[in-house]
Amino acid sequence: MTQKNFNYHKTHFVTSAPDITHLPADIGIEIAFAGRSNAGKSSALNTLTNQKSLARTSKTPGRTQLINLFRVEEHLHLVDLPGYGYAEVPEEMKRKWQRALGEYLQKRDCLRGLIVLMDIRHPLKDLDQQMVQWAVDVNLPVLILLTKADKLASGARKAQLNMVREAILPFQGDIQVEAFSSLKKLGVDKLRIKLDEWFNLPFDTDSEMSDQPEE
Repeated sequence: MTQKNFNYHKTHFVTSAPDITHLPADIGIEIAFAGRSNAGKSSALNTLTNQKSLARTSKTPGRTQLINLFRVEEHLHLVDLPGYGYAEVPEEMKRKWQRALGEYLQKRDCLRGLIVLMDIRHPLKDLDQQMVQWAVDVNLPVLILLTKADKLASGARKAQLNMVREAILPFQGDIQVEAFSSLKKLGVDKLRIKLDEWFNLPFDTDSEMSDQPEE
């Protein structure tokens, strides 16, 4: 069967939600982007879709406080999850985000893949590892993008890439690691290939209404 290649330039914003109860029906396929608040999630989404402001970038990390849904095609969505780990966000807000993140990862049935973005100079912080572990626990494939790869010379970049690839082996999950730079468009092709692979998975378009309590 021939794999379809998707036109990510057509991707557009659908909705923002504080938690999964405010998201559309749990059908189709969603691929989520997660990462620390300064990992470059918004820039990666804008680079992938070749749009300057699909996802808002901010000089103040921690601005993505909601689950943001973007439509690639009917029943196919990219999801920008709240950034985590930013020190200057109030503790109560951090806990709220963590709860929303955990709930989304563990309960959203149409989630088929997770992109975890980490600054290549500071990868695999505790919360990054927790995010990867969550995905592995629910048998979710992961693509780790080591962002801002243009900040390192090629030798140092390759060394970091190899170090992270080795470090994730104990997780024993379906995890791929690639270097990425929004500025230099490095790794964008590999991101698109992985997204195409996940979006080509079979899916159900019927919402499971039978287990919903009656009003």
